[in-house]
Amino acid sequence: MWRFVHTGDRSPAENMAIDEAILVAHQEGLVPPTVRFYGWNPATLSIGYFQQASKEVSFEALLEHGLGFVRRATGGRAVLHDRELTYSIVVSENYPGIPTSVAEAYRVLSKGLLNGFRKLGLDAVMTGTEARSDEEAVAGSPLSAACFDSPSKYELVVEGKKIAGSAQMRSGGVILQHGSILLELDSDQLFDVLHFEEPSDKLRMKKIFERKAVAINDCLRRKSMPPVTIRDLEESFRAGFSEELDTDLTAGELTDYEMELASRLAREKYGSDSWNLRR
Repeated sequence: MWRFVHTGDRSPAENMAIDEAILVAHQEGLVPPTVRFYGWNPATLSIGYFQQASKEVSFEALLEHGLGFVRRATGGRAVLHDRELTYSIVVSENYPGIPTSVAEAYRVLSKGLLNGFRKLGLDAVMTGTEARSDEEAVAGSPLSAACFDSPSKYELVVEGKKIAGSAQMRSGGVILQHGSILLELDSDQLFDVLHFEEPSDKLRMKKIFERKAVAINDCLRRKSMPPVTIRDLEESFRAGFSEELDTDLTAGELTDYEMELASRLAREKYGSDSWNLRR
């Protein structure tokens, strides 16, 4: 049995703390594997565990835009969480059907996303890493601090553009995968809050990003289809995960243990400068 929880819009620290609390509770055998949906209040820039906040983020611009900020426990690049549905999956590495390799586990868990996009009428496909052009290549590193310009194996694309950004970590035999399902994409705001040494670099990277990333409603409008809402996303992707995981995704709530642990993690870890500014 899998559990489904929808925790609504939460603060940046709360959202990351809840994901970790579910992981710990599952490690301890207190809760079943879980799919969680959530949103953000305020809209938030999250960065990957290995990113250097002081070099890659404009904190002055974050303040001007009224955005939150948090460092994820997972890797990957910066993501602006605003008009999107965010998901997380927590499951043991030894769960039947979950491959041992990170890449293959990512492929299996992301099939629910693929199914959800197709339920919305989008011709989504899962692909592998593709070579970059000479113009876009930066030796050994992503193009910018932004997540959606960084290709990865088994990424999900529509019209040749990346439409979902996900990251994964493992701890104590348990997998946490979470990511963004974009309803709309505001590249202007995203690149306003990323730091670049030269304005010309920002402009060039933003143009490349816009060629490589897309949001759901952009795709639907180009197909002359009506735009969808966050509620539509919730229904489509819950059904998508349920079918691919071969489970009913039983609706549930966070346990008292999870809520207490999440409260402590939000206060002591994800809400602290020692975590968010550590690199």
